[in-house]
Amino acid sequence: MTTSSSHGLTYAQAGVDIDAGNALVDRIKPAAARTNRSGVMAGLGGFGALFDLKAAGYRDPVLVAATDGVGTKLRIAIDTGQVDGVGVDLVAMCVNDLVCQGAEPLFFLDYFATGALDTDSAARVIEGIARGCEASGCALIGGETAEMPGMYPAGDFDLAGFSVGAMERGGALPAGVAEGDVLLGLGADGIHSNGFSLVRRVMDMANVAWDDDCPWQSETASVADALLTPTRLYVKPALMAIRSGGVRALAHITGGGLTENVPRVLPEGLGAAINLDAWRLPAVFDWMADQGKIADDEMLKTFNCGIGMVLVVDPDLAEGLSQLLTDAGERVTALGRITAGEGVHYTGTLR
Repeated sequence: MTTSSSHGLTYAQAGVDIDAGNALVDRIKPAAARTNRSGVMAGLGGFGALFDLKAAGYRDPVLVAATDGVGTKLRIAIDTGQVDGVGVDLVAMCVNDLVCQGAEPLFFLDYFATGALDTDSAARVIEGIARGCEASGCALIGGETAEMPGMYPAGDFDLAGFSVGAMERGGALPAGVAEGDVLLGLGADGIHSNGFSLVRRVMDMANVAWDDDCPWQSETASVADALLTPTRLYVKPALMAIRSGGVRALAHITGGGLTENVPRVLPEGLGAAINLDAWRLPAVFDWMADQGKIADDEMLKTFNCGIGMVLVVDPDLAEGLSQLLTDAGERVTALGRITAGEGVHYTGTLR
């Protein structure tokens, strides 16, 4: 029997380069190793990833899982070649959701799919994932790189992320939200990872190219530099606030904005009063609203408008929690209060 492939078709000739995939794993191992934390039992390369909850310090844990992607923000990253930050976005979109349940993110897995594997580009993305994990105290313990010829145009790729967290039984949020509770908003680092289909439409209308000088932010080199600022990671300050006591709910302000996301953490019969005069709308949103003639209510249910996370807190502890979060490096705004009724009711003006 012969094993020669000199006269037969190979997998590489069909468009799948196994050697490139192996080279990618070798390159990203140091980045993944930096995310190691208590509970990790095995590194990359196995058929599955193992995690020991007892070794992580949990006695009676409840697991919480989240999955997400980066959306059409990827289009800008791919078109400009600036892919280093989208891995951070991917992690943030998952772990910021987990902490809203009261959970500590424990581990993360990614799915990277492309037509033909560019090892350098993929490594830059996954190294960004590792940075996001490290900043969130979350281990990158596995993933999948799928090379699928014919499924994606040259140079394109897609990303998905999966994270699992845990809390001790009885620690789930939201819990105990009541009328009169205070809403604390944490500042966003730009647009984050939602609303980019509308962003791209506005840029087309304004005839703005990704490498143009940024029209709303003179200290930023280009439009792409500003738009690709990674989603802010709120995990460590949020967990610190939860553990200090007085946090009754958290809402990650993603697609749907303040209008749709704050009500998700409120019990039936309660709403939120938010004062739009409490913070200044960041320049990127003001510029887009002008260029696209986007109404304020559309802005508030599409974008974060400068507030990336909202905490619902005990009014007696609000001042102390605000100071704790400020000391942790967050930009904290007292947005308003929980009220009778349902939905979000705005006062003041967004712009």
